[in-house]
Amino acid sequence: MEPDQQTPPERAAYDYNSPAGKAYWRKNITLIIGLLVVWALVSFVAGILLAKPLADINFFSVPLSFWFAHQGSIVVFVILIFVYARWMDRIDKEFDVHE
Repeated sequence: MEPDQQTPPERAAYDYNSPAGKAYWRKNITLIIGLLVVWALVSFVAGILLAKPLADINFFSVPLSFWFAHQGSIVVFVILIFVYARWMDRIDKEFDVHE
């Protein structure tokens, strides 16, 4: 883009160097990092740290720690996908880059 050309306001979030673009991507990356931290904590805490206390509780004849470690992290991941999609819709609308 030549220096004398301006990015139209409705496309400002797509321009990484514009203030709106930087703010948009800052929110996007912050959201991604936050959701990954939640997923890692759920997987680590429920699957590893709570493995022994949950091993005594059975769920369908299988220790509950197994379910949290293997199934729980997948379920949380799928839920986080939907949370990300909804939250990004809001961010997209805030910066007027929604579909």
